[in-house]
Amino acid sequence: MSDDQGRLIIDAVSHRYGRVAALRDITLAVEPGEFVTLLGPSGCGKTTLLRIVAGFVQPSAGRILLGARDVTRVPPHRRPVNTVFQRPALFPHLDVGENVAFGLRVSGVPESEIVRRVGDALALVRLDGYERRRSHELSGGQMQRVALARVLVGRPCVLLLDEPLSALDLAIRLEMEVELRRVHRETGATFVYVTHDQREALALSDRIVVFNQGRVEQVGTPQEIYHAPASPFAARFVGDANVIPVEVARASDGNTTIIVGGGRMPAPRGAGIASGPAWLVLRPEAIRLSPAGAGAAPGLLGSIEDCAFRGAGHAYRIALAGRQDVLKAEVAAAPGAQLPLGSTVTIHWDAAAGALLQREPEKQ
Repeated sequence: MSDDQGRLIIDAVSHRYGRVAALRDITLAVEPGEFVTLLGPSGCGKTTLLRIVAGFVQPSAGRILLGARDVTRVPPHRRPVNTVFQRPALFPHLDVGENVAFGLRVSGVPESEIVRRVGDALALVRLDGYERRRSHELSGGQMQRVALARVLVGRPCVLLLDEPLSALDLAIRLEMEVELRRVHRETGATFVYVTHDQREALALSDRIVVFNQGRVEQVGTPQEIYHAPASPFAARFVGDANVIPVEVARASDGNTTIIVGGGRMPAPRGAGIASGPAWLVLRPEAIRLSPAGAGAAPGLLGSIEDCAFRGAGHAYRIALAGRQDVLKAEVAAAPGAQLPLGSTVTIHWDAAAGALLQREPEKQ
């Protein structure tokens, strides 16, 4: 496989199901060897795009290129692309080895090469010696590894993965994430991964494409998506950030503050918004809480509405005084440190921890 063969170009792709626009003018370049994740809620168009790349769906408009070749009208079995689906769907009458070998036999590959390539593929997913097992003798994670071996054995230029871990329990998902990263490194193939799980996307990807209602909301590295979201939707969907309407005010001395919850707080550095309405983006882990009262540092006042213990910390929901906004805070756990429901707290954060996004003024 040449480097160029692993390059995927999605060129102005749109698709409609009747009157419903599933995709709207999607343009994206995936470089050879990249691990790119299409991330978004159910119904946002990410799986439709994956099926278009695979050849199962013809786009209403636009092109799909693999390397320099336009494959938009090329049938699925003639594309150098393979897909791992949410459920492995192994052939129950075939053992593991024959499941992995199936595509090679259909293609007429010589038996000696089949044996070698099946062995290599099973070794890659760490299932050496499982050739004679049947699917009912495998765990869910092992079945998904067999499905991965079955597509890797064909040496695809581009591997498409459609929520392959969503049906597995958490412990197996975490184990499979490690395996997927390793397989990606060792094969050097281009991976395009679909998920609605932002934690998975952050853990696996070189780049993330955030989808919203058939459009691309943001493209960037996991660090860029998490720390510098381009929109309120991206901030909320990736990392469950607080997105609060504020007013930015520049004082006569040149200092910029934000007005929120009846109080003033320092504006994030390099905010880029001189004055007027804005969205303040705050990650839950950036918020600090302390009991309100004498000796409390200046900050916003709020009331604890809910608290959930998360092992490493407590997840709080805090109603801001005088506003309808509810803040989410993740505070490291300490023995006896849980704040009681209904208690009044002072809310603090470092200015550098926040970010501002442009907000349209409210219509009168």
